[in-house]
Amino acid sequence: MPQTPIFSSMLGSSCSGQVQPDMGERCVDPVYQDGNLVSGSLEALIERLVPTMDYYPDRTYIFTFLLSSRVFIHPHELLAKVGQICIKQKQQLEVGTEAEKAKLKSFAAKIIQLLKEWTETFPYDFQDEKSMKELKEIAHRITQCDEENGTVKKIISQMTQNLLMALSARSQYQEIREKFRQPVTDKGTILKTKPQSTQKDILSVCCDPLILAQQLTYIELERVSNIYPEDLMQIVSHMDSLDNHKCRSDVTKTYNLEAYDNWFNCLSMLVATEICRVGVHRKPDSKGILP
Repeated sequence: MPQTPIFSSMLGSSCSGQVQPDMGERCVDPVYQDGNLVSGSLEALIERLVPTMDYYPDRTYIFTFLLSSRVFIHPHELLAKVGQICIKQKQQLEVGTEAEKAKLKSFAAKIIQLLKEWTETFPYDFQDEKSMKELKEIAHRITQCDEENGTVKKIISQMTQNLLMALSARSQYQEIREKFRQPVTDKGTILKTKPQSTQKDILSVCCDPLILAQQLTYIELERVSNIYPEDLMQIVSHMDSLDNHKCRSDVTKTYNLEAYDNWFNCLSMLVATEICRVGVHRKPDSKGILP
């Protein structure tokens, strides 16, 4: 996952990414084994995701929970719950002692850091209006913690801009893929109806096998590079839903997996077709061996 820089001047030394001793006071529900988190209720795990004045979740936990939680709860619903906890903590600091009020800026920086890691690692979670609305609501509340110099506002503005660019890039990729998607047809029928003179084998288009292999590899890597962890979780969620498990994911959003699946099928068809066509045009010798 992206290693986003932490604002050390704003977070202070307390943001170590490790579980602090007072975490047990927040919620006793999570179960630990040999110092590792084994299980817990959804509410307890969400609470562990949200930073406090003396705690910031480990990045491994952030990635793992944000990825797996979509099996049980929509990203926009998770974001709403995170926002509720953030607002509650902010209100507690505002009505606390002067020392606690002075820590509002540090608290805001930790929340921003969490949002940055979320938007950079899983930008697709923010494609719908509900998620963007929740993100803007949290950002608006957190901005109030640093209205004097506007540092928090600038960071949030940059985070939002980067998020929109990431979403735009993915959207453009999907549009291109849809444009070149071919309707399902019987390729065998097409080949039979074409005259032999117009049917070309692949080596007549690209006579160098090495260059051909390189080009196919480039396409393969391009397809694979656009498959993200959340795409795989969509498939897991769909399989769980078939077993009547609690599942709220949208299996229709597996665009990148579909693109790779289509590419794999096309490549397999190309290889099989070329093998068959070579067998048709080459005559065996007297011993039945193809030259």
